[in-house]
Amino acid sequence: MKNLNRVHLNGLRALEAAGRLGTLQRTADELGVSPGAVSQQIIKAERQLGATIFERTPRGLAPTRSGSALLARLSAGFRELDKAVELASGQTEATLTISVAPVFASKWLVPRLARFRKLHPDIRVRIDASTELIDPDRSDVDLGIRVGTGNWPRVKKEFLLPQEVFPVCAPELALLLKEPADLANVPIVRDANSNLSWDLWLKPFGLSETMLAAGDSFTDAALCLDAAITGQGVMLAWQTLAFDALASGLVVAPFRERFHSGFGYFLITSATQSEPRKISKFRDWLKAEIAASEERLAR
Repeated sequence: MKNLNRVHLNGLRALEAAGRLGTLQRTADELGVSPGAVSQQIIKAERQLGATIFERTPRGLAPTRSGSALLARLSAGFRELDKAVELASGQTEATLTISVAPVFASKWLVPRLARFRKLHPDIRVRIDASTELIDPDRSDVDLGIRVGTGNWPRVKKEFLLPQEVFPVCAPELALLLKEPADLANVPIVRDANSNLSWDLWLKPFGLSETMLAAGDSFTDAALCLDAAITGQGVMLAWQTLAFDALASGLVVAPFRERFHSGFGYFLITSATQSEPRKISKFRDWLKAEIAASEERLAR
């Protein structure tokens, strides 16, 4: 390990954190120092290494080609150091960090976590509410749950369930909906940031989104559901968003048909690291919860 004598450990730590977090400010926040101190540590480490690790851009720090290879190994190394410290403190596998979209977390996952904790009281869960794709090999995130086509490189992907869309609304409003064409006569609640089109559900009936009436729009699907619950209109929902509201009777699905959105839910983990017990336990629990939800929704 004579090469380690060339570079101060704090400098390597600054390089790794900056590569993972992307900005001096976020790196400084994690390391508990000032951005200026981080900058100086990076400059000093680059000088000691004899290589430029980052390009400075208006958007932050961008690794050079050689820097990317170095940062990947630094992240792996610091993860091993972190595990060693964890082992010494007797806290091995104590915390499971999960990256998940805020809507999925608030409307489906968090309300069920008490059941996971009851089964595995030795595992604490930390939720990282984010829609950014995780890199388990360069972050402290153990696993992610993402919606998409599964076309993500350099990670292990496990399909969980297809995303299916269907209208939901307050029970009173559902009385006005006898057939899909009746959707033209009621307000429609829209998610301004959604990539899901009403045509996904309407086209099988020979209808088009252009027939739908106006209504309020929101930039968050959870807010759209809240609006639907209070009778403000009909929204195009999906299982994990609307399940609990449906189960409690806050909303109803006026039509039985559900159609595939073209996306699915995937469990994202490292493609290179051995899987710890905490991940396998959470996977088993998650699949059981999804199966139970789907069975109840079908009924």
